[in-house]
Amino acid sequence: MVSNMRATTSSLFFLRGGTNMNAPLDQLARRSLDPQIALMNGRPTIIEFYADWCEACRKMAPAMISTESQIGQKIDIVLLNVDNIRWQNLIDLYDVKGIPQLSFFDSEGSLKGKSLGVRSEAEIKEFADSTLEGMPFPEVLGTADISTFN
Repeated sequence: MVSNMRATTSSLFFLRGGTNMNAPLDQLARRSLDPQIALMNGRPTIIEFYADWCEACRKMAPAMISTESQIGQKIDIVLLNVDNIRWQNLIDLYDVKGIPQLSFFDSEGSLKGKSLGVRSEAEIKEFADSTLEGMPFPEVLGTADISTFN
């Protein structure tokens, strides 16, 4: 019985992409700064709250990678996995109710706006540009595709 449970747990881990180190989310997460460093280093920051199993997060990952390649030298992009208990205080602090959630911070580490759900590369870039330029955060119409979690 125990070996069957281990096999099932292992299968779920692999099905959820748990060891796919080449997946876009894993690539971004491995390159991420610690959120405290990012929020205190004098650069604007985007924090994406995500999970490996989140289809909406996977759908948005290519747009995040493209955004990072275009403006990553000007803005820090940090990925925080909601399944990692280490980030629970930030999940609570930034009121994460669904994923993907993007939280945008100015160079002082102050929250300027957030977006819930899948966003296009153009939308992410617009949010990032407003953060970089100190402009008002664009209004977000509706909620895009999301995944909920407990």
